[in-house]
Amino acid sequence: MAVKLRPEIAALQPYRQGRPAAADAFKLSSNENPFPAHPAIVEAIAATNPGRYPDAAATVLRERLGADYGIAPDRIHVGSGSVALLQQLILAAAAPGDEVAYSWRSFEAYPGLVTVAGATSVTVPNRADGGHDLPALAAAVTERTRVVIVCTPNNPTGPIVTADEFAAFMAAVPDTLLVLLDEAYREFVTDPAAVDGIPLLDRYPNLVVLRTFSKAYGLAGLRVGYALGPAEVLDAARSTAIPLSVTEPAQRAAIAALDHDAELRGRVDEIIARRDRIRDALRAQGWPLPEPQGNFVWLATGEQTVAAGEILERHGIIARLFPGDGIRVSVGEEESVEPLLRSAEEVVRTLPLGL
Repeated sequence: MAVKLRPEIAALQPYRQGRPAAADAFKLSSNENPFPAHPAIVEAIAATNPGRYPDAAATVLRERLGADYGIAPDRIHVGSGSVALLQQLILAAAAPGDEVAYSWRSFEAYPGLVTVAGATSVTVPNRADGGHDLPALAAAVTERTRVVIVCTPNNPTGPIVTADEFAAFMAAVPDTLLVLLDEAYREFVTDPAAVDGIPLLDRYPNLVVLRTFSKAYGLAGLRVGYALGPAEVLDAARSTAIPLSVTEPAQRAAIAALDHDAELRGRVDEIIARRDRIRDALRAQGWPLPEPQGNFVWLATGEQTVAAGEILERHGIIARLFPGDGIRVSVGEEESVEPLLRSAEEVVRTLPLGL
C-alpha cells in the first residue's frame, strides 16, 4: 500500500532552478551576480568554525542592518534567502481556506509556497508591459485574502511598481491584510519613480519588505535574506522557521558585504550599465522589451519560447525558459553580451514572433 500524501503536494511541481551551463557556455538562467566573491567575504567565510552552530537569531547581522536602516533589530528577521522568508510569512498568515493574491507571471516560487501552506493562490494577470496591474490586484482581495505579494522589480519581466501606484494600492486594501513587498532586486533599480519599501514601514503597519544578499551582494550560494516590518508579524514568521537555518558563514559573509558596500555597489553599477546596453541593443533589433529594472531582461517569445531557447543555447547562452510566455536572460559577464545579442538577432530573423 502506498504512503498517503497530501494530494495537492504530490501533484505540485517542485521549484525549477535555472539550468547549469557547460564550460564553454554562459549561465544566464539564475540572475546570479557575475563577479567573483569579494576577498573580504572569502576571508569572513574562512574564519568560521563549521563545528559550531550559528546564532539562531542572527543577532549581529540584525543589529548591523538596524543601524544602517535606523530600524529596531526586533523589526528585522533574517532567513536563508528571501524565498524562505516568504514561506515563513505565508505560513504565519494563511491556512487552508485562505487566499494569497499576487500578479502573474511573477516569481516562480510563489504558487508552490502558497500550496505548501494549504492556502489558495489568486493570480491577477500582468499588464501588457509586464508590470503589475495593482488596481486589479486590489480588486481581487476578498474576506478570505490573508496575504498579497507585490514583486518589484517584477521577476521575470522586469518592470517596477511606482511609489504612486503602491500608495494607491495600500489605500485600497484593508490594513489587516499582510502585504509582502518583494524587493529582491531593489539595488538594481534606477527609475526615480519606483517605490522604496523601507521608508514606508512606519506608514503601513501591515507592510513587510523583503530584501536579499543573493543578487547585488553576490551571496546566492550562501542563502541569506532579510525581512523588515512589524515586530509581531516577524515574531510569527520566526515561529515557523526551521531553527538554525541561516549558517554562520552566511551571517559573517553578509556583514562583510555590508562593510564593503561601496565597492559592491560599484559592481552593481557595472551590471546596470551592461543591462541598459543590452536593453538598447535588443530594442534596436525589434524586441518590444519591458523596461528592465533588475539584473535581467525579458524576451516575450510566446509559443516560440522553446525554439528560441535552442537558438540561444547554440550560441552558448543558457537562459531561463518559461514555455508559452518568454525567456528571462540574466545580465552576465561582459563576454556574454556579444553572443547574447547575436543569438537574439537570429531569433528575430528566423522565428515567427509577431514582433
